[in-house]
Amino acid sequence: MLLTASCVWTADLLALAIKAGVERPRPSITVPQADPLIGAGGWSFPSGHATTAFAGAVALSYLWRRAAPLFFLLAAAIAFSRVYVGVHYPGDVLAGAALGSLVGLAWVAALRLPRRTAAGRPQSGAGPPTG
Repeated sequence: MLLTASCVWTADLLALAIKAGVERPRPSITVPQADPLIGAGGWSFPSGHATTAFAGAVALSYLWRRAAPLFFLLAAAIAFSRVYVGVHYPGDVLAGAALGSLVGLAWVAALRLPRRTAAGRPQSGAGPPTG
């Protein structure tokens, strides 16, 4: 649970920071014909939903490899829904998916780094739970 939460929170904070720096308006602001199905405030790039969904999918896939296709299918559905409802451009969700995946991979890599024991010898990194 801690790995997944760390991935999602880190990804969300990075997405918010990038949004504040890029300040890309949402499609409903820049495209006169756009009629979003839901209301959304703030900036558009990158999609925070896509970012957190893919970060969570990477973390959960590390923990439960057999369910990885399901996790990524769900993340892709979340990302697609943001374009479908008219609150993001396709590039927003693609960037969010890439950012979230990178954050998830970084956390998994950090978890797997060898740790030093009290004797100073490297100890193998944590592996996924068995079962």
